[in-house]
Amino acid sequence: MHYLEVANLTKSFTDTPVFKGISFDISKGEFVTLLGPSGCGKSTLLRSIAGLTTPDSGQIRVAGEDITWLKPQHRGIGMVFQSYALFPNLTVADNIAFGLTMQRINKSDIAHRVAEVIELVGLSGRERAHPAQLSGGQRQRVALARALVVRPRILLLDEPLSALDAPIRKHLREQIRTIQRQLNLTTVFVTHDQEEALTLSDRVFVMNQGQIVQADTAEAVYTRPANDFVASFIGNYNLLSAEQTYLLLKLTIHGRLAVRPESIYIREQGRDYGPAMSPPIPAKVSSHQLLGNVIRYRIEAAGCLLTVDKLNRGAEALLSVGSPLELLFDCNELKEVA
Repeated sequence: MHYLEVANLTKSFTDTPVFKGISFDISKGEFVTLLGPSGCGKSTLLRSIAGLTTPDSGQIRVAGEDITWLKPQHRGIGMVFQSYALFPNLTVADNIAFGLTMQRINKSDIAHRVAEVIELVGLSGRERAHPAQLSGGQRQRVALARALVVRPRILLLDEPLSALDAPIRKHLREQIRTIQRQLNLTTVFVTHDQEEALTLSDRVFVMNQGQIVQADTAEAVYTRPANDFVASFIGNYNLLSAEQTYLLLKLTIHGRLAVRPESIYIREQGRDYGPAMSPPIPAKVSSHQLLGNVIRYRIEAAGCLLTVDKLNRGAEALLSVGSPLELLFDCNELKEVA
């Protein structure tokens, strides 16, 4: 059953359209990520759901209730921003309690609910600290706790992790997902980071130029891109023209061929690759890049420059620039896109 419904939503700033006629549905307890490049409309869409930006037309419903024109404080929606927006003169506990205080909830209930969320986000012992005494990750957890303490119907997160260092970002996103599942909280998360989107989401809505161009599971978005924009934005697809496809694989297509770097194999003598592989294609190494456990090769074949990922098996297995080799394409994993 749909819990959050957006129908034909349109928004422009002066004469510049942000999105037009955008529609989607989200189920109760679902974690959805809006993924796309800067300027594609994802943050404006999130702010429209929160009531911080007024749409020009369309409808937003939560549990069947039309909230399109309601004030933000009457929507039952919590929002966490990229900037922590904490009050520097208030303690952790008082920052978290601020929304409840504005609702004139009695002090004993406030204290109980604040204690609950402090434990939930892992800030026990820091209740009396001020924001200046906290790390970036701790401040973002205060912002998350402040959104959760009002017990929202929906949680919105607008690039909340982008200012954090990579290890902290990874830990905090895991914590957010754990809390979201524990509370069965309908959540919409905005990011331009594909790794965040793929690891966190039940579904990913890929946006481009104010439109949702694909809405699907993370696995489907990655392995079955709907068009060449999604293929170019997600992962590191090789996008081959019809001419290049024919030169490499002797296949005739009408659009473009999207091939993931891990779907192209550097042939090893004596290894059986199975019946789905293409005939061997002569090639040579143009360059390589270390990505930790993966070596990303740029390989020239039939006049095409291809990206090929191979597990890093140590320096002795590294192929030097100019090395001749043969490539095999997994024909089951080729995707023609418009």
